[in-house]
Amino acid sequence: MKRLSLLRHAKSSWSGNNLKDRERPLNKRGERDAPYMGSRLLARKLRPSLIVTSPAVRAVTTARYIAEALGYPFEFVQRERELYLASPRVIFDVLAAQDDNFNDLLLIGHNPGLTDIVNQLLPELPLDNLPTAGVVCVESAADTWAEITKAKVEFVFFDYPKNPETLIIEK
Repeated sequence: MKRLSLLRHAKSSWSGNNLKDRERPLNKRGERDAPYMGSRLLARKLRPSLIVTSPAVRAVTTARYIAEALGYPFEFVQRERELYLASPRVIFDVLAAQDDNFNDLLLIGHNPGLTDIVNQLLPELPLDNLPTAGVVCVESAADTWAEITKAKVEFVFFDYPKNPETLIIEK
């Protein structure tokens, strides 16, 4: 059994015109939402055995806040350059390359790839757009990360910063 949580980085700033896209930091809302979502994930008792993130500043900063909230050592967060603006195929390739001893993986990345991968894994959950700092969690009967696209996948929860806490969508 594998548990996969897909989290889109928190809201980023567009104010630094001379910054490369990879270097864009979180804006004020992102700085607020990332730790907030970390606390919501902690309340759900999410305990990833591995956190993997895009190397973009906005994704790494989101990972730092989430790891801190979950008590996960930030120095163990794995940065995967392939996750920067990755397509679903690349995301699945990154997943397949992970050590199968990790059964609970949190992946932090970007749209549209994350929205697309959620729709591939969960066609019954029509998702137009995974919001910034939004997370979708699934469980798979797969024994390996390489099998996740072939094994049965079950919806666990979908949460995002503007989701009223009393209306958290879950199975």
